[in-house]
Amino acid sequence: MRALSSRITKTLVPMSTLTCADNSGAATFKIIHKLGKGHKRSGLAAAGIGDIVRASVIKGTPTYLKKPVRVMIIRQRSPIRRGNGLRVRFEDNAGIMVGDDNLPIGTEIKGAMAREVVERFAKMAGVASRIV
Repeated sequence: MRALSSRITKTLVPMSTLTCADNSGAATFKIIHKLGKGHKRSGLAAAGIGDIVRASVIKGTPTYLKKPVRVMIIRQRSPIRRGNGLRVRFEDNAGIMVGDDNLPIGTEIKGAMAREVVERFAKMAGVASRIV
């Protein structure tokens, strides 16, 4: 996992909803908590693009329904600032299900994926349909 060249605004807190952007069988996620580094003193652990969170499947197939899964965030509504001064924002908050080895469970990703995710996890580029 590499460091990012962009300034990511962490705006997705626990109980935020994400749409599923892959064909794994889930449709909607609700964030439980962020994996990895925690939070500052008495604050919620917020997540942004490229972070891995633990989430519960709200809508989807019965195999994943109401079960905690690992989700990587690939799009967020809040703008992120890139190194060249460009600000990028997406129309929804979306994530994809990943396994313990940070490889996607689904075989294809619907919609665009932020370039910052591919910078951090290089194997995601093979599954992405568009990288913005």
